[in-house]
Amino acid sequence: MHSIAALIAAVGLTQAPPVTPSETAATKELSHLEEVWNDAHIHGEAKVLDSLWADGFVVTVPRMPAMSKPDALGVWRSGHVKFQRYQTSDVAIRVYGDAAVVTGRLQRTRDFNGKTVDDDWRFTKTYVRRDGRWQVVAFHASESPAETVNR
Repeated sequence: MHSIAALIAAVGLTQAPPVTPSETAATKELSHLEEVWNDAHIHGEAKVLDSLWADGFVVTVPRMPAMSKPDALGVWRSGHVKFQRYQTSDVAIRVYGDAAVVTGRLQRTRDFNGKTVDDDWRFTKTYVRRDGRWQVVAFHASESPAETVNR
C-alpha cells in the first residue's frame, strides 16, 4: 500500500504544471507570427517586417555585423537580398508572461548581390508583448553544428 502511495506521489511530482488558457492563446499567436515572419522574408515584405520588429530590434547573424531595425530594414529596402527558401523546423515557443523565446533551426537559400548563399542556422528570437501586441526585440542565429553520424 505504501508503495502505491509513493508511486502516485512520484508521478504527481514529475508532471509538468498545467498550461493556462492565456499561455495557449499566446503560443498560438506566436506560432502565427512565426509564419508571418517566414512569409515576409520569402516575399521581401519590408513593411510587414517593420511591424513585426520593435523599435529597439537587434539582429545578430553569422558573417554580418549586428544590425539595428533601421539597418535591417535598409537591407530589405535595397533589394540586395532575395530568398528562395526560408524554412524553420524544430521550433519551440516558451511564453513568460509578456515575454517569449522562440528557438529552432533555420535553413535558407538567398541571393545576395547576385551570389547564391545557403545558410543552416540555429536561432533564438525574443518577443515582448506591449499594449497587447507581440513584437520581436532580438534575433540571434549561429551556424548549426555538423550532423553527427552514429557508428
